[in-house]
Amino acid sequence: MKNKKPNALQIWKHLEDHLVPRLCLSVIDRAVYSHLLRHSRLEGKLRLRFSIPWLARGIRLSGGATREAVRRLVARGALRLLERSCKAGHVVEVRLPDEIRAVRPGRIGRRGARPLPRGIDFEVDFLKNGALRHRIHVRERGRCFYCLRRLTPLIRCLDHVVPRVSFGGNSYRNLASCCLQCNSQKRDRSAGDFLRWLYRERRLTAAELAERLRALDALASGKLPPPLTVAANPLPRKGRPPLHPASP
Repeated sequence: MKNKKPNALQIWKHLEDHLVPRLCLSVIDRAVYSHLLRHSRLEGKLRLRFSIPWLARGIRLSGGATREAVRRLVARGALRLLERSCKAGHVVEVRLPDEIRAVRPGRIGRRGARPLPRGIDFEVDFLKNGALRHRIHVRERGRCFYCLRRLTPLIRCLDHVVPRVSFGGNSYRNLASCCLQCNSQKRDRSAGDFLRWLYRERRLTAAELAERLRALDALASGKLPPPLTVAANPLPRKGRPPLHPASP
């Protein structure tokens, strides 16, 4: 698939001024993104098929570090994974900096995006210990992120919003507290498709579906960081109010 070649100078300005600081890209993430961008959009191609070994050789990194960087870029919206195959490789849509929703400089302020609290890091693995996992549960205020049912410690778990098989990582932007039933039924489906399935199954109302889709967008763009101090969070309230009223 061909696409008009963009202005490389303008792209690199957006990369330096907006993409790297807003997504907190590491040196490895930046190298991977730049290499994929060089072989796709800067050559007029919207999509790119590649293998992890080819990419690792091109940027002189190990395969494991390269694979994890691709997962982080997919989770942050810099890449859109279209196909994944052990034999045929991966097909991604490489997005330009101004095409990534969380990075568009002209729209961030109008949407009321909140800056990340100090102490919250994109790179933290929120599955590495119980304290970090508990922060994700507290953020959802005792409700399943998907079906909104009330949770107890016995029926709750953490779900990868973007599945691991689709390069979903362990950052707070890709983890949600949910019930065991939703975790089992979602499997490798996208979160948006699963929410619509819940609506068709009458487990969500139309208003709840719309609110959950907004929360999903807010989570992916980094607007729902977990609390810095767990004790400051309110207990779950009765009924089914929106869990994140500040979400756009």
